[in-house]
Amino acid sequence: MRKALALALAFFAAAAAGANAQTRYPSRVVTMVVPFPAGGPTDVVARILADRMKEDDALGETVIVENVAGAGGSIGVGRVAHATPDGYTIVFGHVQTHVFNAATMHLGYDVVKDFAPVALVSDSPIWLIARKTLPADDLKGFIAWLKARDGRATMGHVGIGGPTDVAADVFAKRTGTSFQFVPYTGGAPLLQDLLGDHIDFAFGFAANYLSFVRDHELKAYGVLQPKRWWAAPDVPTFDELGIPDIDASFWQGVWAPKGTPQDAIAKLNAAIRVALADPAVEKRFASVGQDIWPADQQSPEALAAKQQAEIAKWWPIIKEAGIKAE
Repeated sequence: MRKALALALAFFAAAAAGANAQTRYPSRVVTMVVPFPAGGPTDVVARILADRMKEDDALGETVIVENVAGAGGSIGVGRVAHATPDGYTIVFGHVQTHVFNAATMHLGYDVVKDFAPVALVSDSPIWLIARKTLPADDLKGFIAWLKARDGRATMGHVGIGGPTDVAADVFAKRTGTSFQFVPYTGGAPLLQDLLGDHIDFAFGFAANYLSFVRDHELKAYGVLQPKRWWAAPDVPTFDELGIPDIDASFWQGVWAPKGTPQDAIAKLNAAIRVALADPAVEKRFASVGQDIWPADQQSPEALAAKQQAEIAKWWPIIKEAGIKAE
């Protein structure tokens, strides 16, 4: 009798332990989908974050990065939109994936309704850069040069309908200039053509070009944000130069599928906050031109508010310009 009772108690104890293991989050690896190729700027930032998150005792599990690239990030984001909402699949996206794509593409998901915001992570501005041999030394001279070229200048861009593409379109309208839009399959070949004087200029993700501007291999005419960028304080803002309201940046965040339990969202957010508060992470972010959002803006609510504000700002501009991704 005692033996049977002991066996029964052991069985129930094991069952309870198994149930607790299943209900505890996380109890296995978390996959962070990066909807762009490995080695690109978004991937680099995501891996810095994921590497630090897996060290967090509060999370207690590894966070791995999986690259699911294609179609301006929409393929990887779509995968997460349709993933099981259990907290084990999240996406590291940004302004293009969760704002611009919805205005320029026919998506199989809703960038707002099909996601649960987790955290606002980092930000890096967009700026106007040009080949070093371009004769203009400042934005005023550049605009005059564009007008003299009468539509023959070439502007490189990656894809159609992203932040840099739209910024270029707005810039042309505000300044009364015209130029040829030359599409590239990726940022690397565009950069090489700028360095090789095969293309005149681009509106680029500032972090990508920072080292080349510092080494005087490229020119930077202006930053598309209200305040000068700490990483290049000698480059003026468009607002300073008399072309306001084209502020654009590649802000980045983490989302989970809609319906993800709130306790999972809370644990993920806490792990991200711990990572972003680490001076080593801040240093690594700074080395690739990334600003970490202040602690009071790292919440799910702040990410949701940022996304909604950017949608309200950019969707009407994109619609008016008639920009559609191919």
